[in-house]
Amino acid sequence: MKSLTFKQRVKQGVNDLFYIWKQEFRNTFRDQGMLIFFVLVPLVYPLIYSFIYTNETLRDVPAVVVDNSRTALSRDYLRRVDATPEVSIVSHCADMEEAKLALRERKAYGIIYLPASFSDDIAQGRQTQVSLYCDMSGLLYYKSMLLANTEVSLDMNAEIKIARVGNTTERQDELTAYPIVYQDVALYNPTNGFAAFLIPAVLMLIIQQTLLLGIGLSAGTAREHNRFRDLVPVQRHYNGTLRIVLGKGLSYLMLYALVAVYILIVVPRLFRLNQIALPGELTLFCLPYLLACIFFSMTASIAIRNRETCMLLFVFTSVPLLFLSGISWPGSAIPPFWKGFSYLFPSTFGINGYVRINSMGATLNEVAFEYRALWLQTGIYFLTTCLVYRWQIIQSRRHVIEKYRQYKAKKEEASALPSA
Repeated sequence: MKSLTFKQRVKQGVNDLFYIWKQEFRNTFRDQGMLIFFVLVPLVYPLIYSFIYTNETLRDVPAVVVDNSRTALSRDYLRRVDATPEVSIVSHCADMEEAKLALRERKAYGIIYLPASFSDDIAQGRQTQVSLYCDMSGLLYYKSMLLANTEVSLDMNAEIKIARVGNTTERQDELTAYPIVYQDVALYNPTNGFAAFLIPAVLMLIIQQTLLLGIGLSAGTAREHNRFRDLVPVQRHYNGTLRIVLGKGLSYLMLYALVAVYILIVVPRLFRLNQIALPGELTLFCLPYLLACIFFSMTASIAIRNRETCMLLFVFTSVPLLFLSGISWPGSAIPPFWKGFSYLFPSTFGINGYVRINSMGATLNEVAFEYRALWLQTGIYFLTTCLVYRWQIIQSRRHVIEKYRQYKAKKEEASALPSA
């Protein structure tokens, strides 16, 4: 290298970079494990998650009834509840014990209890009540039960007030029923659906996790195939840190540019999820996210000693990272320590920025904090990756030199034996 001019060194570095890029591409498509993490999982997992939540909201939640009133008014209330899209009354029980048994056997997920004084209290001008007992192992069951019964009770309250006042015009009836007019508008999630709320976050997390698993598997394979269990082989083409990092990173970026288009654009369109992002804004935001994920994964791959280790280290982190992002659990309720800890991962900024751009129509200026944080992570993890691979180059050379010295010493001992 000392005899080469600067121009020749640059040319050789570029040639080695593209050689490493080609080798990494070749290893990716020859290794079945890497194909699974880089191609199959990104193709299939978004579809599975989207198919599971394709109905968006719960409909016709099974419920049982204990009607101790057994009057025309109580039956009218129950008919209205059964007519709502949220609840389906599947059985009328004689008492609460029978209703509890239906819940334990999973024949229903809620109990509607009407007391014996239900109609009498209303007729005498007293306040009555309807009790709900819900299976809280699934909060969506509770949401559907409460929503259906609240809407029906509000409608019946309005009718009872109008009947008692004795107005003479429809306008007076409207003022009596609703003195204050309100309108419920669900921003950025018109259907109040679970898929539109959760799937965008999961899609961004899939990109990071599959990169972690795929790059980790590649590192484990490289160590297993190396005589000294080193990450970097001692070859002419692997004689520089930048060419290794940029060559590998370029191959992952080219592959995941296509994967990101499929996951972040095609999948939401297939399932008709909210998608109001400007293409240019989304592209500019995804670039630092992909780079940060790639260099973060390459840095983390230093801990991988064999192919199976990445599964043990990285798979279990998916659910905690989803919670730490502040999407499935409010970010304002996350303790400061864990909030700071979440800033180590590109998914935290990627998920929040993507949701705001894709589902809320935000621009890059409106997600400037997340955008700058991703570029900062890209720079930091690029430096850590260079340090990691530089250290690996030194280690691999040291192992080869030590082996050569051992071999040379043995050879000298062997040549010295006949003379003795």
